[in-house]
Amino acid sequence: MGAYILIGLIALIGMLVQRQLKHKFDFYSKIRLKKGYTGAEVAQMMLADNGINDVKVVSTPGYLTDHYHPVKKTVNLSEPVYSSNSVAAVAVAAHECGHALQHAQGYKWLKLRSALVPVVQFSSSMVQWVLIAGILLVKSFPQLLLVGIILFAATVVFSFITLPVEYDASARAKRWLINKGIVDTEESKGVADALKWAARTYVVAALSSLATLLYYIQIYNRRN
Repeated sequence: MGAYILIGLIALIGMLVQRQLKHKFDFYSKIRLKKGYTGAEVAQMMLADNGINDVKVVSTPGYLTDHYHPVKKTVNLSEPVYSSNSVAAVAVAAHECGHALQHAQGYKWLKLRSALVPVVQFSSSMVQWVLIAGILLVKSFPQLLLVGIILFAATVVFSFITLPVEYDASARAKRWLINKGIVDTEESKGVADALKWAARTYVVAALSSLATLLYYIQIYNRRN
């Protein structure tokens, strides 16, 4: 029962954080940057300023679909970010460029996360079915649930390794935007606030995955 309550509580917190993130993004999307740079322009400037010339800035469909692709070497900015000159847009654009900087400079946590991608892809493709079968057969064949727990644990480790990667990218973004005078003091507060709530979604996701893992471990320990 305790595991159910924990998972439910984290899920509720996750919903509230997502709502707050959307609220913050919508709010700061309405505040225009005094210097008028768009998300795409800020991304291009940040990459060039750090000597990164082999990464392209491209527009991608969707809402909050922004990401850095290390294989294609592209900073993918959603349409509301790419062409907007809002505080939210430059915050997101600089954050994604922060990942490009991590990649170029061999940031250790990004390298570790990238190394785990094949493992997580493999485990994610089958963990759901292994866990279901393992729960159904927990009394007669508990080893199957143990395999599922090990597979799921890989995704939990991945979610926690993601945290320093995201926080470091935000720190790089804020530092560059301030040092280059892209944002003033008041705008920098908006950038920090928007990125803070974005980072919290990753924290909630990590805690949720950990709570779920503990739930499966609890089932395994009570198999008899």
